[in-house]
Amino acid sequence: MARTVALNRLSVAPQTRAQLDAAMARKGIPEEVREGVLDRFADVGLVDDAAYARAWVESRHAGRGLARRALGYELRKRGVEPTVAAEAVETVDPEQEERTARALVQQRLAGTRRLDPVARTRRLTGMLARKGYPPGLSFRVVREALESDGVDGIDLPEDFLAD
Repeated sequence: MARTVALNRLSVAPQTRAQLDAAMARKGIPEEVREGVLDRFADVGLVDDAAYARAWVESRHAGRGLARRALGYELRKRGVEPTVAAEAVETVDPEQEERTARALVQQRLAGTRRLDPVARTRRLTGMLARKGYPPGLSFRVVREALESDGVDGIDLPEDFLAD
């Protein structure tokens, strides 16, 4: 029964060890049986939290534009050990993270043109914040994008310009 539960979950999508353990626990499978099945699955390579974390980081950063902080949070929420999550998150280059932030802002920039500069700044930095980007990077990228879009830095309140 435990193997069936785990294999059914793995046939749908990759899972962490913690996710599989929780699924088996919900089915009432005893802990010692769950551990045995999970250990066996790890031995044959069906469960590998480090590989899962690396793939998750690559996919979520490229696909959804999530920053390292958000990626680490999502991995820990899925039961990946903090050290394993941190190693996976470190594969995202800070320069790549900044390029991704710039691309996200460029995608949304045109849709904010009808708004005043403060509202544009708030909307764009809020979008980056929800994706886990640090405030200094967010404000710098948004300020540069708005300036390249013809908004003078003078039009923005001083507290919006701080790094």
